[in-house]
Amino acid sequence: MTEQLSPGDVAPDFTLSDADGGSVTLSAYRGSPVVVYFYPAAGTPGCTKEACDFRDSLADLEGAGFAVLGISPDKPGELAEFRDSEGLTFPLLSDPDHAVMSEWGAYGEKNNYGKIVQGVIRSTFVVDADGKVQQAMYNVKATGHVDRLRREIGV
Repeated sequence: MTEQLSPGDVAPDFTLSDADGGSVTLSAYRGSPVVVYFYPAAGTPGCTKEACDFRDSLADLEGAGFAVLGISPDKPGELAEFRDSEGLTFPLLSDPDHAVMSEWGAYGEKNNYGKIVQGVIRSTFVVDADGKVQQAMYNVKATGHVDRLRREIGV
């Protein structure tokens, strides 16, 4: 079982490729809060719903000072296709070997339609301006999750 993060933990830093093959590093966001969310696969119904909810809430989140980063195991080209098809305007990052997901506790055993499998655990984190986990939410549902998050962080 992968260790899960808790509020107050230092958010593990990472550098991952974005949809265009550039690099994005979490610590570059120090000084501002960041929402980091992990999702299983670009273009699937639940992941599309969640990404579009973040897209539709992005102006309010950014207005409150939050950046949003989405992370999946998809390759950069697949992320670019997903971004373009859904009009997503926040960075989508590629973690094909699940290293960052594992470090954040967002990859491991999960129940998938009654079967225990290894996979991405849909998770969302709020990282404060100092790089500490403010909120850690595991096994979130795609539908309604962004609205709940917004309520919890007052946006």
